[in-house]
Amino acid sequence: MSRPALHLLRYVGLVLGCLMTAPFALAEEAEDPFADADLDNAAEINEVCAGCHGEHGQGGKDGEYPRLAGLPAAFISRQLDLFRARERENLAMVEHTEHRQMPDSDIRDISAFLAAIELPSRLPPVDETAPDFNAYERLMATKRMVQIPRAPGDPVAGERIYAKECASCHGREGQGRERDAVPMLAGQYTGYLQRQVAKYIDKRRVHDPSDPDAEELLATFTAEELNDIFAYISILDD
Repeated sequence: MSRPALHLLRYVGLVLGCLMTAPFALAEEAEDPFADADLDNAAEINEVCAGCHGEHGQGGKDGEYPRLAGLPAAFISRQLDLFRARERENLAMVEHTEHRQMPDSDIRDISAFLAAIELPSRLPPVDETAPDFNAYERLMATKRMVQIPRAPGDPVAGERIYAKECASCHGREGQGRERDAVPMLAGQYTGYLQRQVAKYIDKRRVHDPSDPDAEELLATFTAEELNDIFAYISILDD
């Protein structure tokens, strides 16, 4: 199927989905399943998560462990559900997502906790010679900073493709959409994104449950086009 045809199907599917869910939109917006999250409990859970994903959900090791901070709570919750149901493959997550270890309430709590964390991509300038300069506070602030290195490729060409095929869901600046549980791409490690796209194309992971053609759309990109998209995404947090 051609890319324009896939794009049209995607659009039609979104329209139909909106029409089918419109009567319930107000009720859904009025209910926030994460409003009563226990953040103290989440802080304890995060001590385990921090072993791989960092104290502040910043991830690390060039994307071996993805950034979780700032992702939509509903998206994090959905992924934990998938890990727990063994519908998303990840051996490292198996022992941590057994039902007895991570009940629904814990998923709610840690999802809300991680979603609320804001990580800067740069630090504000300071005068290190000022009398009130605190070197320890500055060091701690650097641990919360995530700056994605520029990925190889043509970001200008990548921006054109991204604007046409990706921005409608993930946002023009890769910020995602909290309401629709669409993850942000800006500020996420390039290596991690590359691995996930490969899994989508190989159908080892579902890209968008509401759009069954999404994986086919990704498969139509050439390796060069994908590299250009990654190059563009990597500079969105500059």
